[in-house]
Amino acid sequence: MSGEISPTGKPSDPGSSPELRASHADRDRVVDVLRIAAGDGLLDADELDERVELALSARTLSELAVLTADLPALSVAADGTAAEVKDVVRIEQAFSGPIERTGRWALPRRLELAVSWCDVTLDFTEAVVTQNTLRIDVAMAGKSLTLVTKPGVEVDVDGLVLVHCKLKHRRTPQPDGVPTTLRVRLVGQKAHGNVVVRPPRRTLGQWLLRRPAG
Repeated sequence: MSGEISPTGKPSDPGSSPELRASHADRDRVVDVLRIAAGDGLLDADELDERVELALSARTLSELAVLTADLPALSVAADGTAAEVKDVVRIEQAFSGPIERTGRWALPRRLELAVSWCDVTLDFTEAVVTQNTLRIDVAMAGKSLTLVTKPGVEVDVDGLVLVHCKLKHRRTPQPDGVPTTLRVRLVGQKAHGNVVVRPPRRTLGQWLLRRPAG
């Protein structure tokens, strides 16, 4: 077709291809990439703010591509979110403060917990899911291991050996039509303390209105 209009509103040259427009989802994916990169120390606060502002105002895919060109290659999660996928993440800590993974943290393919007398909380309610199975190798003594779930996240504890340790598994109600998007497999040994699997706690407003968390 002759006389096509380019994204700038001007007639394009014959044979040239107009730049592809960026959607809201495209912009959101790039913002996720930038925030994860900043969390890994690849961008400072000023660079993050500047690039996020440019991403939110970008009109074309090429404008977005420039903003992540100098960052490590990232993969796209099941929900369309971009995140760096690491094969194995090891958390090794003893006799210290609580260990928490909350918010939009990118799930590795395997997580190793070598922890003694530290509370560990793994919150999957906003986690970036990059594959449908996460194996957690547990070598943990004392305190509590807490997994916070949501509809679509199932936790399998059959491979976990409990030694003087209590399991409190409160299953998240699965609404009709919600598929399983993540299966978490716990293997290894947890000695003393507790293993808690639960949905997120309700806020005061949700409790008063008898609404579920989230």
